[in-house]
Amino acid sequence: MPNKTYDNFFLANEIEDQYNSHLDLVQFCTVDNSLTGTAGMDYKVHVYKATDGTEKLTKGEGNTKTIEADFTEKVYKILLAQNRFSYFDEDAMTDPMVVTTGTRHAGVDLFNTQNADIYTAFNDATLTLVTPALGFDAFVDAAAMLNLEDLEGVSIFGFVNPAEMAKLRKALKDDLKYVESFAKQGYIGTVGGINLYTKKDAASGKVVIATKKAVTLFNKKGTEVEQQREENIRRNTIYSRKYYVAAMTDATKAVGIITGTAAATADTAVNKDKSYYAKSGVGYVKMEPAEGDNPKTKGWFEITPA
Repeated sequence: MPNKTYDNFFLANEIEDQYNSHLDLVQFCTVDNSLTGTAGMDYKVHVYKATDGTEKLTKGEGNTKTIEADFTEKVYKILLAQNRFSYFDEDAMTDPMVVTTGTRHAGVDLFNTQNADIYTAFNDATLTLVTPALGFDAFVDAAAMLNLEDLEGVSIFGFVNPAEMAKLRKALKDDLKYVESFAKQGYIGTVGGINLYTKKDAASGKVVIATKKAVTLFNKKGTEVEQQREENIRRNTIYSRKYYVAAMTDATKAVGIITGTAAATADTAVNKDKSYYAKSGVGYVKMEPAEGDNPKTKGWFEITPA
């Protein structure tokens, strides 16, 4: 009788357990487990905004402005993350941990793949602060761009490249506070109310700060598992997969801090290989040029990293 001691139900639970054990790393986004559909299907996300409309009136006056709600619709493709693990019956007979280790890493690997896409979504931040060097003032100004008035229950976080960690610590010195009660994986300290985390694949020369409302992970709950067996050579192959979409759903809740300089552009026509920014308070906002736009006459800027 073939040595097939693991069924799909067991493996699905094994992989899902490993996946869930890393959900604390997805603390940086809002998780929506209602995703339906298959890989490659369009998934429409509405990013909402509203105009101000409150006015101070005197006797006999009425409103001249009306609050208007609107949204920008963005279309994403549902992603499929899948991996494959193979083992022979003889492997399991020699050491049962072979299968346990393989299925465990399948869950971890799925998470790492999805986590990379979450970080990519954070890098879609349009609000941008340019600074000659990372320091306390840069983080305070970036937090101000989030325009948060009620901070109760709101956590602002930022991702830092490990290569820049020593440089950042030297620059911040006593401004970088470590709160023991807030200790979490990757947490290095808090500056200006922003909790900083080390992220191995964070972009160099850029720190993204945000709140959980910035990015939403639309997740199809559960892990799908499928098995194949080659009876003649006694090889078992396990496929595990997850469906998801990671999207920037509130661009007002994320700011990219770039070490570099900003200067008015000299371009009179849009260069598709460049990014253009308009002045916005203490920072800038990334623009989406329309056909025929003249960046120079619109007063746009270009940002050059240090």
